Amino acid sequence: MSKKKGEILIREAPEKFKLEDTTIWSFPERGSWVTHSGKYRGNWSPYIPRNLILRYSKKNDWILDQFLGSGTTLIEAKLLGRNAIGVDINQESSKIFTKQGNATELSFIKDDSIDLICTHPPYADIIRYSKKIPGDISHLKYEEFLMALEQVAREAYRVLKKQGICAFMIGDIRRAGYVLPLGMNSMQKFVDAGFKLKEIVIKEQHNCRAADYWDGKERNFLMLAHEYIFILKKTDDYKS
Repeated sequence: MSKKKGEILIREAPEKFKLEDTTIWSFPERGSWVTHSGKYRGNWSPYIPRNLILRYSKKNDWILDQFLGSGTTLIEAKLLGRNAIGVDINQESSKIFTKQGNATELSFIKDDSIDLICTHPPYADIIRYSKKIPGDISHLKYEEFLMALEQVAREAYRVLKKQGICAFMIGDIRRAGYVLPLGMNSMQKFVDAGFKLKEIVIKEQHNCRAADYWDGKERNFLMLAHEYIFILKKTDDYKS
């Protein structure tokens, strides 16, 4: 569906959309309906939250994105008839920002109140999303980041309803020529918090800036061209 605003035609949904039904996702066209764009560095394609919201929630459910960034998740939640809470430590990140806060401390959200968590945390300090706001985990090195993610996972478990779904996307990183398995280690923090792992989706990367940098240059390593989308379920047995 499209709407005219003045003389500008605004698409409210992708022209062609098919709900993903395998564990390999690839979106060569990033997605540019409504206000979506790739100008905010590191934000995810709107096809990802659209798939997650449609598959794991219903209309009027409450969606949480505690790493709101440019607001992609909240836009999709609104378009799909869901309620949504967006949290980000950087109040400059989004024009539709709803709450400045820290993903490690969500005391303003009640226990067992969220139906679906749909979020895209930073990849340690690969991209820093503020100059240095206290508590911004995008400034943390690998090990420190994983320690902070333990509390993120515990808060996610607390606010999510029983049988609710927590879905997040994250990728691995490379340091000094060697891969650091940030993806799997991050997923384990959520399992340790009490979640049960439901799905692991491999998402193909497109238009990666690192690939542009290395194009034509000699290198002795493979380009990281995938990210993970981990889909976890809150079970009845809470782990403190």
